[in-house]
Order: sequence, then C-alpha cells, then structure tokens
Amino acid sequence: MNSNKTLQEYFNELSSNSPTPGGGNVAALCGALSSSLGIMVCNLTIGKKKYVEVESEMIRLKGKLENIQKNFIELGQKDNASFDKVMDAFKLPKENEQEKNIRSKAIEEATIGATSAPMEVIQSSKTLLPILEIIIDKGNKNSLSDAGVAVTLVGTAAKGAYLNVLINCSSLSNQTIANELKKTADILVEEVIRTSDRLFEQVVKLMGSK
Repeated sequence: MNSNKTLQEYFNELSSNSPTPGGGNVAALCGALSSSLGIMVCNLTIGKKKYVEVESEMIRLKGKLENIQKNFIELGQKDNASFDKVMDAFKLPKENEQEKNIRSKAIEEATIGATSAPMEVIQSSKTLLPILEIIIDKGNKNSLSDAGVAVTLVGTAAKGAYLNVLINCSSLSNQTIANELKKTADILVEEVIRTSDRLFEQVVKLMGSK
C-alpha cells in the first residue's frame, strides 16, 4: 500500500503475479479504510448544532483516528518490506554446509520478523474498536451505516492479519516461538472478532429503530 499510487495502480499490483502487495497488505488497508470512515463520521458530526455537546470529543477522537490511519498505512508498507526480506533470505547461497546454516538462520529470522506487521495490525484493530464504539453511540446518526462498515472492515483487518501470522508461524522451525506467537494472536483476534460482531449488531439494531 503506497499512498502515492492511484487505486488502479494498487489494484494492478495486487492482481499481478508478484507476491507483494498481498493479503497482509490488504489487511492493513482494511484497517486504514476503517479508520478513514471513522474520521468521516467525526467530520459529519463536528459543526452540527444537534451534536454540539459531543463536538470536542469528536475532535479528539478524530485526532486519534488519524494517527491510527497513518499507522495502518505504515504497517502495509512494513508488511511488504518484511516479505521481501524473507524472499531475499531464500535467495542466499547454499553450496556448502556453512552457507546452508547461514541461509536457514536468515530465513528463520526473516520469517519471525514477517509476523510483526500482522501482529501489529491485529493490535491496532483492537485499539480502533473502542473509538468506533463511541462514534456509533455519539456520532451523527445519519452516518450509522458508515460506522457499521468501519466496524466490519476492522474485523476483516484483524482476521486477515491473523491468517498471515499463522502462515508465517507454520514455516518456523522453532515451534516454541511459533506457539507463543500463535497464542498471542489467538487471544487478540478473538477479542477483536467478538467486539466487532457486537458493535455490528448494535449498529443494525440502531438503524432498525430509526
């Protein structure tokens, strides 16, 4: 995800036979899109007479969302770079035992590093949800559907990132590290899914009662 490129350029890269950008990058993009929708709802709330009592809070939340949005974009770039490092490690020479050992160590280290971005995406998704919950509760009610899409996207971001953690862990030789990473990811993604599902149902009920 490169914010300097057009959407069409991004789609072309994503559709190509190049391994990057891939699913991990798209997971981070979903987080960035979710944050952007949250910012939009804040903007549609700020300045409205009906919501004057929550305006200062919406301004504060907007600032937080902008930081989270920026973080998701950076994580998308980090995901690409991490995968490239794994590919570089696989290209190392393996003509003798010493080279094989160096190569194996480099692959292992790069693969562990490749779990970092998706783990951070899951964590950032968890951080985003309480902000979206406030926006759903106090933001412009005409934008409830937008807030609902934001909730759906952040759940997708976390689940997509979780899959990337799993696939990298499956390649690790050190199963102790792999199991620790999976355990942490399991706890985080379950919480995100549970919260995002609850908020989605809350949005549906609120829209039904309008």
